[in-house]
Amino acid sequence: MRIRQWTICSILLAAACFVPAVSAKKKQPPAPDDPRRAMHALDRLTFGPRPGDLQQVTAMGVDKWIDLQLHPEKINDKGVDERLAAFRTLRMSSHEIAENFPDQQIIRQVLEGRKNMPNDPARRAIYQVQIARLQARRERQQAANAALPEVASNNPSNSEAANQPAPSEDNANAPAASDNATPPAAADKAPPAAASNPNSDQNSANAASTPEDADARRREDRLYADLAVQGLLDLPADQRYKKVMAMSADDQVAFADAERGGKGLEFVEGMNPQQKETLLAMNNPGGVILGELTQAKVLRAIYSQRQLEEVMTDFWFNHFNVYANKDADRVLITSYEQDVIRPHALGKFEDLLVATAKSPAMLFYLDNWASVGPNSMAAQGIRFYPPRRRPWLNPPPARRPRRDEGLNENYGRELLELHTLGVDGGYSQRDVTEVAKVFTGWTIDRPFQGGGFQFDLRKHEPGPKFVLGHRIKANGEQEGMQVLHMLATSPHTAHFISLKLAERFVSDDPPPALVDRMAKTFLKKKGDIREVLLTLFHSPEFWAESSYRAKVKTPLEFVASAARASGAEIDNPIPLVRQLNNMGMPLYQAQPPTGYPMKADTWVNSSDLLDRMNFALALTGNKFHGITVDAAHLAGDNVSNPADILASLESKIFAGGGVSQQTHDSIMKQIAPADAPQKSPAQPAHPPDAATIEGLLLGSPEFQRR
Repeated sequence: MRIRQWTICSILLAAACFVPAVSAKKKQPPAPDDPRRAMHALDRLTFGPRPGDLQQVTAMGVDKWIDLQLHPEKINDKGVDERLAAFRTLRMSSHEIAENFPDQQIIRQVLEGRKNMPNDPARRAIYQVQIARLQARRERQQAANAALPEVASNNPSNSEAANQPAPSEDNANAPAASDNATPPAAADKAPPAAASNPNSDQNSANAASTPEDADARRREDRLYADLAVQGLLDLPADQRYKKVMAMSADDQVAFADAERGGKGLEFVEGMNPQQKETLLAMNNPGGVILGELTQAKVLRAIYSQRQLEEVMTDFWFNHFNVYANKDADRVLITSYEQDVIRPHALGKFEDLLVATAKSPAMLFYLDNWASVGPNSMAAQGIRFYPPRRRPWLNPPPARRPRRDEGLNENYGRELLELHTLGVDGGYSQRDVTEVAKVFTGWTIDRPFQGGGFQFDLRKHEPGPKFVLGHRIKANGEQEGMQVLHMLATSPHTAHFISLKLAERFVSDDPPPALVDRMAKTFLKKKGDIREVLLTLFHSPEFWAESSYRAKVKTPLEFVASAARASGAEIDNPIPLVRQLNNMGMPLYQAQPPTGYPMKADTWVNSSDLLDRMNFALALTGNKFHGITVDAAHLAGDNVSNPADILASLESKIFAGGGVSQQTHDSIMKQIAPADAPQKSPAQPAHPPDAATIEGLLLGSPEFQRR
């Protein structure tokens, strides 16, 4: 059966841009036994319903199901735990991640003899490759520096360029923090545009944009072909791994180079988790960390039974955003989500606020770890002596403060504007500066080695501070705790957090009366997030007809909901991670502290919606390696008529109704056009394409909403 794909896409995309979420006519909220009530709860509290979820929630009772989701500790989630067992980095501390997947600082320390090479053969192989690459970069840099005077002497106009410093080796060809689904080309090969988004599939294509890059890519292709000729790819996985471990250091470097462009995924197929991590990390250590974290997030969103906990973990991570590709944050961000955000997702807001403030990931991302009080001992060059020492008997030598030391206001500003009070929260620039002084000394012990929070009195600004009209007496670390408590209990914070929660669960412009009631609960229950959500979920505004399918899904919500609605079996989540990159939402890679936008205007345009339609058709058509969708089984094995398949899939995907007549008619015209020639009984009939019908429904304007 031939589907006129571009015709149906254009019709549905046009409808998606203009179809209203609900009828303008006011209606009563759905009755307790109305299937739409359960469907609405599933749309808002989960990443989308799966086949059978509607019946389960209806049988349990919507209110009882909501209460259960608010207490995730009561829900058995062993199924998703088993799916995540292969991702070893999720169970590592930040220090262990730093040691097993070294960045350039650690590699440089080993190369210069300031740190020992690991004895473990697997870790040693990773280090050897990175050391060889660092040495090669240094040689190239030295050659470039040596050539600069000669170029300048031959061309006086280049004298200014000759005086410019050469690129730092810390940044040149640094391992990109990408998912191990698409190991990027080295940064010295990638054009500047690729460096901004190392996960993009397009970057792989751009990586060979010059003749030299093309030659390098051909050499890598030949090497990979040689490996295949040698029979490595035909060997069992365990033997393949042993062969690589037995290679010389030079051959391991060549092998790691051959892994680039995603080829390593084929080579490691069938290996155990540690073997996979080792071989992929030889090419890109940082890519393994972020790759496992992104895959785990996608799998949790799709398979976790604790759906509200996953939704709230995603919400709070976006609220307290941290950028994974900022240097040390690549090794700190795994612990940040698992040990800071997730445990407090449904707890007390103040506990969450304190946990993020002390998190090494947040301290590094917003630069507070390097903030030094202008009048602190560190700024004045004074050493800190224990109480029993006599500093006057051993005076410290005078020193000039380092140029990069000083007060940093990044965290103070975002704490007030984005984390608590909101932009209209009544604070001034002076408050920002005073808060920044309060948090001087809140720093990290060895950040690039995965160290934890520490308070450094030497960096702390002495004396009292004045924040929001309150005098904060000099009290070291406790000054920060006092300010965090003041902010967590502020009415401005209660309103700002309630507004953001209402925007997530109700609409982009939620009713002010609802926000006010939520804020009152926030203050009365001392910031108990669970209690605030109870007020929200039991409100008439949440169940109002105007809230039904009023929210446009973000790319993560769309991809996860499509996988859940189709009943997809996912053995390999990497293609889904790639799709999120293509849709403009690479996980953990929102650079600004605002995180990703949650409102419709960011995600609704013809290009993005066409990407979603193409993804839906590819998903149901089983075009992604390691992902299986059985559309015919979902429709019903005994259903064969195209119209019956469409009706069946509509009832399964949009339980409780919701497909507009326009969408239904548009799809019907494609699968059973009125002008199609009639076949004689002697002509064999082609079976209807249930996969295409399901893909069109997942790409429909109604499915873009929740």
